[in-house]
Amino acid sequence: MALKKLVEDFEKALKRLKEACELANLMRDKEHYEFFRDSTIQRFEFTTEIMWKSLKEFLREKEGIVCKSPKSCIREFFSVGYLKEEETFRLLKAIDDRNRTSHTYHEEVAEEIFSSIGDYLPLFERVLKTLKGVTK
Repeated sequence: MALKKLVEDFEKALKRLKEACELANLMRDKEHYEFFRDSTIQRFEFTTEIMWKSLKEFLREKEGIVCKSPKSCIREFFSVGYLKEEETFRLLKAIDDRNRTSHTYHEEVAEEIFSSIGDYLPLFERVLKTLKGVTK
């Protein structure tokens, strides 16, 4: 898939994730909160997936670097200077949280992941801005 299309898909996914997160937060303490929370977690999965695939293609096209896993792509993105160390650790944690989403049938895991999503949004936006700035 072409880099431009991946970045466009990442941007759309991030927009939908932000919308889902806002709705879920509005529904807190209401009858169907769990539905909105779980929907947000699903959007987080999609967004994280398209983010790392965008990094993978970016690194291949722009830097000549081949990476195969989400974490290796994040580490390579850091190694070529596009991320700060703290951002790298947070993105690696986002990947860990994405991997834990298969255990969201545990209420405490679902709540923990959901509460972290808002912290990832500015970081995802920063990655998107970087990708868009370089792929113009």
